[in-house]
Amino acid sequence: MAKSWCWLLLSIITSALQLAHAEVVLAIDTNEERGLNLSQWAYYTNDIPELNIQQVSRLSSSRWQKLTPDVTNHVGKPAYWVKFTLYNQTPDIVRRFISIENPHIDKLDLYHLVNDTLYKQIAMGDSLPFDQRPIINNNFLYPFELSQDQMHSFYIRVETQGSANLPLNLYSPNELAKRTETQSLTHGFQLGALTAIGLFSLFIAITTGSFSYSYYSGYVLSVTLLVATLHGFAFRFLWPNWPHVQQLMLLLLIPLTIMFALLFTEKVLQLKYHGVRLLRMCRYGAAIAALMVIITPFLDYSVALVSYISAVLISSVLLMVIAIIQSLKGHKLAKLFTLAWSGLLVGSFITASMYLGLLHLPIAHQTPLMMGLSFEIVFMAAILAIRYNDERKAKMRIQQEALKQAEHLRQSREESLRMEAQSNEKLEQMVQERTLELEIALRELNEANQKLTEQTTIDSLTGVKNRAAFDKRLQAEGRLSRRQQTPMAILMLDIDRFKSINDNHGHLAGDQCLRLIAQALKAKLKRPADLVSRFGGEEFAIILPNTAQDGALQVAESIREAIDELPLSWDNQTIPLTVSIGVCAEVVEDEDHTQLLLDHADKALYQAKNEGRNKVVLFGSEEE
Repeated sequence: MAKSWCWLLLSIITSALQLAHAEVVLAIDTNEERGLNLSQWAYYTNDIPELNIQQVSRLSSSRWQKLTPDVTNHVGKPAYWVKFTLYNQTPDIVRRFISIENPHIDKLDLYHLVNDTLYKQIAMGDSLPFDQRPIINNNFLYPFELSQDQMHSFYIRVETQGSANLPLNLYSPNELAKRTETQSLTHGFQLGALTAIGLFSLFIAITTGSFSYSYYSGYVLSVTLLVATLHGFAFRFLWPNWPHVQQLMLLLLIPLTIMFALLFTEKVLQLKYHGVRLLRMCRYGAAIAALMVIITPFLDYSVALVSYISAVLISSVLLMVIAIIQSLKGHKLAKLFTLAWSGLLVGSFITASMYLGLLHLPIAHQTPLMMGLSFEIVFMAAILAIRYNDERKAKMRIQQEALKQAEHLRQSREESLRMEAQSNEKLEQMVQERTLELEIALRELNEANQKLTEQTTIDSLTGVKNRAAFDKRLQAEGRLSRRQQTPMAILMLDIDRFKSINDNHGHLAGDQCLRLIAQALKAKLKRPADLVSRFGGEEFAIILPNTAQDGALQVAESIREAIDELPLSWDNQTIPLTVSIGVCAEVVEDEDHTQLLLDHADKALYQAKNEGRNKVVLFGSEEE
């Protein structure tokens, strides 16, 4: 009896363990347009260098664990694998995008398996040139389509020296477009505001020779470039072909920003007159930050990033302490400085805690820091404005005491300057409105040009691609076949006795015949890479990439049978339809080989015509 109870307990434990390791499959609904966070359906395992994708996909469920934020929220985490599975539960084809919203991952190897068969492999990451991404975007995007009853499994190998955070999301095309527009607007506004403040401060520094504005402009411009780097804009627009610069720039900008912040604090709080010890602390800190900039290229990335994040926290605390001490002494600007730096301090602590894996929040790592920086820079600008205003008032009092006789002239000059500023403001507003109108017109013109370009590739009668589109695609697929050494098949189709249809039933009946056959051809071609085009008159041409002779013959025979059974009724008369098909499938060897394939398919077509029509003929050595 005791033995039976032991066996029962063991069975329960085994079942519980299997249930705990059971993998959840996400069913996709075509009506669902919202973005989905894939983390709750994702699993991870540590990387084993000697295993390939086939071996990884066959790992037992017990090797995979649920993906949680505490797994990925680390700096310098060893390489690991992430997998998740999607299933289309609807009869429609579903188009989706996988978005990995951490633009600083060094290397991402994405393997797309359809029904446990490797469909596609993509390499991404900021260690590669920017134009090698599947979709040009600051984040890493991968588009795919799910047909009915297909099981799509995705395996992602993540390798990075920086933050291993892996925000996985699934978007529909509409939702991705909305999110991209929103992010572009938000980030563009932030970068534009920072750039404007930085350049404005730089111009004031140049014209006035003020060290305060010089250090402040250096600080703001460094922060601007840092924000652009964090969001991926710098890699995309400034150095897209230099991934090593992208990996190095973030480490260079952090100590550079710290250095300018310390120098600016020294000047704006006038530590030279109010605190010699605090002045030395700022200058020593700035010297250490400058040294960090110099030695950055020689440091390990992970060690340097953790060290610099710690340096940000230390310098933020140091500046906060300096501001509090000065405010307690009654310094007028120190109180505002304390308020400004408190926002950056809180944001820095939250961001650093998230990068170091000490805190998990459902937001991007850099968001708290960006909010703190924006808050701090706005208040810093206010502090500079107040100080500038105080200095201006002091100069005005001196001028009033020394040059009372020039008071009226000064007031008249100020009034003229004020009116000129107002006029410039109005003029600038008019220029901005006109510029906006021109941008809208250019955008509409660009959209019209895109639509016109798309229309020029479509045959207006049948709705399939025209001859020009066919020739362009044939050359591209031929190069791909030659590079990958995969066969490419060409099918030439001709409608049997088409002239008699035109003669006996009219050209409108012939047009309807062409449309029906074109629709049947599009319905038979399932792969996105397959191309059907109207070659000329009653002839159609089909390109089947990565297709050998057997597959091409099978497709051609299915097309012939479908058209043979296709009903065409015209004026209460049934018109029989048949086609003759010539097939040629080979591996392209050189640039001229694609035209030779087309010529072979055409010869096979004429052989099918000569042998009685309604037939599929494969070009072979005897035809040659």
